[in-house]
Amino acid sequence: MEIKLRQETEQDHKSVFQVIQKAFENEEYSDHKEQFLVERLRKSNTFIPELSIVAEVDNKIVGHILLTKLEIENDIDTYESLALAPVSVLPEFQGKGVGSKLILYSHEVAKELGYKSIILLGHEKYYPRFGYELTNKYGIEMPFDVPAENCMVAVLAKNGLSGVRGKVIYPDAFFE
Repeated sequence: MEIKLRQETEQDHKSVFQVIQKAFENEEYSDHKEQFLVERLRKSNTFIPELSIVAEVDNKIVGHILLTKLEIENDIDTYESLALAPVSVLPEFQGKGVGSKLILYSHEVAKELGYKSIILLGHEKYYPRFGYELTNKYGIEMPFDVPAENCMVAVLAKNGLSGVRGKVIYPDAFFE
């Protein structure tokens, strides 16, 4: 199975909406509204077109990942980072490497664009294989009460989080 990765286009929005909806349909820890989050993020000032990526198999969109800007803030400084939310794969393509390819490719694009870290809330057994570590190891806190083992960060550049500590500030689009 050949998986092609590319930047999402406006013509892909309907297909991506459906992929996200189906991907999270039976997820226990989901509000089943991730597709609407993606629509809001696309319209926000945190959207980075190059980091909205689709996976295609036989010219059909089977997966999508979105990285958007967020900040880590303390009393002294504000640091730019990225949020990974969501990564979506059609159920019939899950477990076949589509999600892994999307995550690794998005990391490469983010590095090329000069970003130093990515923050996510996710499954504690899945994301560490892609270099994600607990945020509390770096003195980074989430703005809401969630289990520490689900709060993770990937460092994209050498010393990418050197001196960075504080609270994650998610864009308003995450809460609308």
